[in-house]
Amino acid sequence: MTRPASEEPGWDFPTSPVPGAADRKGTEEDETKHRGPEEADQPPSMSSHEAAPPAPPRRNPCCLCWCCCCSCSWNEERRRAWRASRESRPQPLPSCEVCATSSPEEVQSWAQSFDKLMRSPAGRGAFRAFLRTEYSEENMLFWLACEELKAEADRHAVDEKARLIYEDYVSILSPKEVSLDSRVREGINKKMQEPSAHTFDDAQLQIYTLMHRDSYPRFLTSPAYRALLLQGGSPSSTEA
Repeated sequence: MTRPASEEPGWDFPTSPVPGAADRKGTEEDETKHRGPEEADQPPSMSSHEAAPPAPPRRNPCCLCWCCCCSCSWNEERRRAWRASRESRPQPLPSCEVCATSSPEEVQSWAQSFDKLMRSPAGRGAFRAFLRTEYSEENMLFWLACEELKAEADRHAVDEKARLIYEDYVSILSPKEVSLDSRVREGINKKMQEPSAHTFDDAQLQIYTLMHRDSYPRFLTSPAYRALLLQGGSPSSTEA
């Protein structure tokens, strides 16, 4: 005779529900209703230990191209570092000015006019050494560079030298920028589209006038010039 199923040995299962199961099921159903079908199908969010890595920082759009006013340009940073290394070393005087000698009469003539001083290689050397003590040597360097440019006949050399003069003494990014008014700067910017040997003539005259009116009177009363009057020697004797 077949036994009832309830009498089968070893198959006694509890008929009462597991405590809390109904509550958990109800809570999950309620959350599903509130989230909606789209959110319900999404996988559970990751824990803080499994969080996705942060997105890389956005590139500054200014770094995608180079322009003269872009302070973050890699090319400009490299150029500034190169200029800084040049500025840290004092530039020597040209050999023609270092070796130039002058008589006491010639040294005295420098006080007669600024033009006589600038026409003399020894006078330019002495005046340049004085400007270096006043941290305005770039004025003489600019004037000399313009003289060299005007003596250049090769077209390609003129273009290259004009570009270097602009970068070294006219650009606002240069540590050796000379003081020029807005009218002269605008004229240079237009002429730089097609540089010539006379691109910087107006600027050279303005710097010449500045040295004449500002630095030259102080040079004549400086200890360096008085020492030259007493020694009657070359400016090279005052160079370290």
